[in-house]
Amino acid sequence: MVGGPCEGCEALLEYGDRHLNAVDTLPKFKETEPKLRLTGTVFQADGKTPAEGVILYFYQTNREGIYETRGDETGWARHHGFIRGWVRTGPDGKYTIYTFRPGAYPSRSEPEHIHLTVKEPNTIPYYLDSYHFQDDPLLTGTHRKAMDNRGGSGIVAPRPEDGMLTAYRDLFLGLHIPGY
Repeated sequence: MVGGPCEGCEALLEYGDRHLNAVDTLPKFKETEPKLRLTGTVFQADGKTPAEGVILYFYQTNREGIYETRGDETGWARHHGFIRGWVRTGPDGKYTIYTFRPGAYPSRSEPEHIHLTVKEPNTIPYYLDSYHFQDDPLLTGTHRKAMDNRGGSGIVAPRPEDGMLTAYRDLFLGLHIPGY
């Protein structure tokens, strides 16, 4: 089993009949600050070849640290909330998500993060390390050491660019993925 156990990875397939592009905008982007663009390239296991046709699924909390629901969610959206989205890489392997910086859980037990699941053509979905923010005071040394760097480091350093924060992260398929 590629990637080991993955609770909720089935949510990656809940995009329905939508046509997926390399760019998506998550709900609440327009009205929520600080705005955030996550972007990068997905590479094949060789670390050099761009990966085409890879689906990425993102979900996150609102600014209050809650997986917000509207009340009519079905499937995994009942757990992940409605602030979620999907992209499919093109021939250049690139992806971009427009969202906002999430809040830490109300308990402050976890740093701010955005979950990420990947599905390559002809494989089952598996999770990669969540996006974490270099400047988050809750991202302690203990949290950093606990990361497996699945798909590469999930720690990003957002910087102001084009009127919003931009964070770059390249993803490497199979890197540190059990059973790959």
